[in-house]
Amino acid sequence: MTARPDAAIRALRVAAYRIPTDAPEADGTFAWNATTLVVVELDAAGETGLGYTYADASLVRLIDGHFREQVEGADAFAIGQLNERLWASVRNLGRSGLAACAISAIDSALWDLKARLLDLPLARLLDARRERIAVYGSGGFTSYDDARLREQLGSWVHDGDCRWVKMKIGADAGRDAERVRAAREAIGEDAGLFIDANGAHTPRSAIAFAHHVAEQQVGWFEEPVSSDDLAGLREVREALGASGQAMDVAAGEYAYTPDDFRRFAEYRAVDVLQADLTRCGGVTGFLQAAALCEAFHLDLSAHCAPALHLHACCAAPRFRHQEWFHDHVRLETMLFDGAPSLKNGEIVPDLTRPGHGLRLRAADAQRYAI
Repeated sequence: MTARPDAAIRALRVAAYRIPTDAPEADGTFAWNATTLVVVELDAAGETGLGYTYADASLVRLIDGHFREQVEGADAFAIGQLNERLWASVRNLGRSGLAACAISAIDSALWDLKARLLDLPLARLLDARRERIAVYGSGGFTSYDDARLREQLGSWVHDGDCRWVKMKIGADAGRDAERVRAAREAIGEDAGLFIDANGAHTPRSAIAFAHHVAEQQVGWFEEPVSSDDLAGLREVREALGASGQAMDVAAGEYAYTPDDFRRFAEYRAVDVLQADLTRCGGVTGFLQAAALCEAFHLDLSAHCAPALHLHACCAAPRFRHQEWFHDHVRLETMLFDGAPSLKNGEIVPDLTRPGHGLRLRAADAQRYAI
């Protein structure tokens, strides 16, 4: 067996970039006009691994000041050992939220680095179960007028061949049913239509709204109530099931640890569990969530950041689809070489490139540096 090259991590670099959206955006509970990207790069044995998260620029200080000493000098091949050390180091800081996002970026960089050191595409290293993954177009912000809503959702179906699209609701209860109707008209009868309230409803109002739009054949109701309200999610799920509506309840994008995902599953709060590797511990955490879904017979759907999720999604059991989120698709295409392109409603990993195949275009990103 060939001896492993020296794989001590020699350097960690972290930077934040704030990229304006192409138009004001809002969902049922929040509004924004820019997205902050935090990028981590790790060097070992002449290779560089890259990871990132969508969070806040304060992560730069956290990663630089707290995690650097944990990472530099560590063995790039000992991801499990280093991962345990990172999580243990935030016991008194709190694991969820910003700490989890920071660990997620580091973990994703570690997996990319390991695959590059082995000269393997990450999907092969992770023992991929599939060669491509289906996506659903995601946008339809509550800040859009009906014309832009129709154009965006319709283009994903008619030009991108997406089988499903998702829109935001919850900011204006009086208009939401009309907006859902407009979306259905734009995508036709055959495409799947998803709605996402981002926790804007109560259980009673969510159930009533689901019944109100039943004729539009909505197949997915994401975060009808706050994802912290597991009892409320289960109440909505059980009510829709009892009424015979074929509408899945989904949540999980704000799960940060395996315990968070376990609670969703044990409580039977959702039909589909979402996981976001930019929040839940990177590739390691995402695959832990995938294993839990397999154990509980739940389908898994990946939340946002399609370029970074792609290889891990190819390896996940019981995987349903990846969110093709407008903001992140635009940003990843702008700033990363190797970002996937949508074709026939699917994205495919480039197996000719080692790691996850992404490289930050530093010169293009620099104008957005914070």
